[in-house]
Amino acid sequence: MRREPSITRPLILALTSILVLFWLIAIGLSIRVMQHEFSEIFDSAQEETTQRLLALIVDDLGERTVSDPRSIAMLNTAASREYLTYQLRNKTGKVVLRSNDAPSEPFSAPLTQGFHDTQSHRIYTEATADGTLFMQVADRFGNRREAVRESAATLLWPLIVLIPASIFAVWFVVGRALKPIETLRQDIATKDGGNMAPIESGRLPREIKPIARSVNLLLARLRAALEAEREFTANSAHELRTPIAGALAQTQRLAQELPAGPVRQRAQQVEASLANLGRLAEKLLQLSRAEAGIGRSDTPSDLKAILDMLMVDYARDSRTEGRVAYQAEPGAAMVRNADIDAFGIVIRNLVENALSHGDPEQPVEVSIDGNGTIRVVNDSSVIAAADLANLKRRFRRGATNAPGSGLGLAIADRITTQMGGTLELISPASGSRSGFEARITLPA
Repeated sequence: MRREPSITRPLILALTSILVLFWLIAIGLSIRVMQHEFSEIFDSAQEETTQRLLALIVDDLGERTVSDPRSIAMLNTAASREYLTYQLRNKTGKVVLRSNDAPSEPFSAPLTQGFHDTQSHRIYTEATADGTLFMQVADRFGNRREAVRESAATLLWPLIVLIPASIFAVWFVVGRALKPIETLRQDIATKDGGNMAPIESGRLPREIKPIARSVNLLLARLRAALEAEREFTANSAHELRTPIAGALAQTQRLAQELPAGPVRQRAQQVEASLANLGRLAEKLLQLSRAEAGIGRSDTPSDLKAILDMLMVDYARDSRTEGRVAYQAEPGAAMVRNADIDAFGIVIRNLVENALSHGDPEQPVEVSIDGNGTIRVVNDSSVIAAADLANLKRRFRRGATNAPGSGLGLAIADRITTQMGGTLELISPASGSRSGFEARITLPA
């Protein structure tokens, strides 16, 4: 399943990347500054070292003979690796004295006071007052580059902590900043035909208040349109029931008074049409009530008692006597926060659907188990899965010649959803190779 895009992840990646980029730029600038400053520090130290060494060695040579091998050996001794190497040269360029790590050949630098760069060293030359001796101190460029590298590495190490810390900090800050948007998103997601309440915008930031205001305006217009539609449907259905009932009664009386023949048959056809129109008006009235959201109730009701009463009515009705078989498990209970009138509409629609479209020679089985699951089963041919999904849609009917409007299952599904439950349509019925089953499950 493809993950839905989110604005949080790009924000975290972008802000963290920018932070790391600025840190690297800062390190680059710091390295440039360090190179310049380190060069000044090393040059100053090299110059001072050269001057002091020249003075010390000249004094020592003045007290000892240059040809004294023991004296020269002591001066040439070094305890460890030298960062600075030196050579004492006479005015002809010959090396008179050198440090332990200095090469025996003269440095490739002129005998003039100042700095001179070779490929691997920076050399500073200092001369005695009489110009007979020249002290040359060499500093490897590798030493300077090593110092810069170590300093740069010291600045790079914090990135190991900075990157995860930045991700967490950005995630925390962005999450808090986007919390009002998430709240608004959740509020909008709850809006449907049964929840058109305005969105509370008092605590929203001013940047997203216009969105909430626009949604509230849209909801208000939608509420008005739905109310007008429901009112029209309810009024039309209600006003039509009385004249349809009157016309049906007159037609039935006329059919009885007419002699047998084509005219009487035509009157009976009119009677059947008026009966269908009356059922359609009744279904439209139920649909308008279902669209008004009558399913949910704040107080719990014993729906098992309502189911028992409805089954007694079917048993007493001469038209359905013996056609509805009712079975309830011992101890079955169904106390739910549901409107009892709405629950009655659901059960009547399911049973009427089963009576109309099931095998008239087989009874309609209505049962309730210990968990409160209600099953309405009728015998019929198997219905394809694709057709089952369409049966919940308005004015959709299966392959049948039985009278009906195609609204019964749609009304039952709508009200069941408002109660927080589900209506499942199953074919073949559970435990059978044929038949049709409607199963209602309401949460406790």
